[in-house]
Amino acid sequence: MIRQRLWLAVLPACALLGCTLSVVPPGATLDAEAIGKAAGSNTTTQADGVVRIGWSRSDVEVNIDGMPFKPQAGLGSWAAFQANPKGAMVMGDTVVFQDEVDAAMDAAFADGLEITALHNHFFFDEPKVYFMHIGGQGEPTELAAAVKSVWDAIKAVRSTSPTPASRFPGPIPTAGSIDASVIDRILGAKSGVNNGVVKVSFPREGSMHRTPIGATMGLSSWAAFSGNDELAAMDGDFIMTAEEVQPVLRAMRKASIHVVALHNHMVGEQPHFYFTHYWATGSVEKLARGFKAVLDAQAAVHRRQG
Repeated sequence: MIRQRLWLAVLPACALLGCTLSVVPPGATLDAEAIGKAAGSNTTTQADGVVRIGWSRSDVEVNIDGMPFKPQAGLGSWAAFQANPKGAMVMGDTVVFQDEVDAAMDAAFADGLEITALHNHFFFDEPKVYFMHIGGQGEPTELAAAVKSVWDAIKAVRSTSPTPASRFPGPIPTAGSIDASVIDRILGAKSGVNNGVVKVSFPREGSMHRTPIGATMGLSSWAAFSGNDELAAMDGDFIMTAEEVQPVLRAMRKASIHVVALHNHMVGEQPHFYFTHYWATGSVEKLARGFKAVLDAQAAVHRRQG
C-alpha cells in the first residue's frame, strides 16, 4: 500500500515538472514463461520478481588445482531479468573457455547486449576457465533471445571441437625486425623500441585520493608489436571510461582483435576507468590500422558528447 501511494504521488509531480518518468510501476512483473521460451531454457522466478535462467557447463571436464571440479561448484552460466522502465534489464555471467570468447562476444554484440567484464575466477584450472559478464535493457523476450544466441554460439564452438583449443588458429609470428615508422605513421605517435619490441602509448589523465595522476601512474592505452613486418603479434592494454567501453570492444572485434580481459585496475579514481587487454596477429600495418580504428571509436564517443 505504501508503494502504491508513493507511485500515485509521483505521477502529478512529474506532470507538473515536465519530467520523464523512469520509475518501475509497483507490481510490475515479467512473463517468465515467455522469457523461458525465447531463451530455450527453464526459468525460476525469485521472491522479488527477478526471472533467472541457467546453464551448467558440464560439457567440458575441468580440473582446479588438480581436483576434478563439479559444475555445481562454480561453472554455471546464468542470466537474470528484472522489470525496468525500458521493459527489462538483464545481467548475467557466462562461463567461457578461451576459444569460445570471440564467438560469445560477437553474438552478444550482434543482438545488442553489452559486455561488462571478462576475467578468471580460478588459478591452476585446466582447461583455463573465464567468465564473461553481460548486460542489457529492452524488451524481455528479445533480451532472452540474445542470451540464447550467446550460449548457442558457445555450444557451436564445442560441437565443432569438443576439447577447448590451446591457441588461436593461424601461423605463429617469428622473431625479426619491425619497421617502427609504419606504426608511427598510422597511429600518429612516436613509438619506442626495446629488445626488438615496438611499443606506443597514449596517455590519459585523472585523479585519485585528490591527487592528479597520469600515464606514469598507469593511465594509458598502449600497444606492443613483436615479430616481423609480415607477421607480428600485438598485445596491450586499453584504458576507457564507462561510456567508452562498448564502442572500444566492438571496434576491437570488428578489427579481429581478441579481447582477453575486461576489468578495473583501481578503486576510487575519477573518472572511473576500465581496462581491456587484447591480442592479435597479422602484418604490422594491419595491426596498427586495427588499433587506430579502436582509437577512432573511442574519440567518436567524445565527439558525440560535444
